[in-house]
Amino acid sequence: MKNAQEVPAGASEGDPEVPEKAKRRRHKAEYKLRILEEVDRVTEPGQLGELLRREGLYSSHLSTWRRQRDEGSLAGLEPKRRGRKAKRKDPLAKEVDKLRRENERLAGRLRQAEIIIDVQKKVSEMLGIPLKSPDDEGSE
Repeated sequence: MKNAQEVPAGASEGDPEVPEKAKRRRHKAEYKLRILEEVDRVTEPGQLGELLRREGLYSSHLSTWRRQRDEGSLAGLEPKRRGRKAKRKDPLAKEVDKLRRENERLAGRLRQAEIIIDVQKKVSEMLGIPLKSPDDEGSE
């Protein structure tokens, strides 16, 4: 005689008959259309209930699927992904970001070069060294 506390071989202790959290069922459009065709062929009483029990469906599934079929939205029969929609990636965004960073880097170097030139001008004035302008260089 088995002890009531024993667990059958191959089963874990936390293995109930019904899972703790039900998994969401997803049905493909082809399956939905096939079931709707079978439902449309039902003629005798009790056949619809038998079909629903066999497939594990509810009558609300049929009404929803019929409405979607009548609207002509085959894509509406496909299960939709839940959650946030993925952001569309702009193919030029990466290039724009790269060019923006390059522009900022070059602008910083330009500011630094202008500061160096201003300091050189002030030092040359203090030491009394005349600087040649770009116009003077071409006349020699």
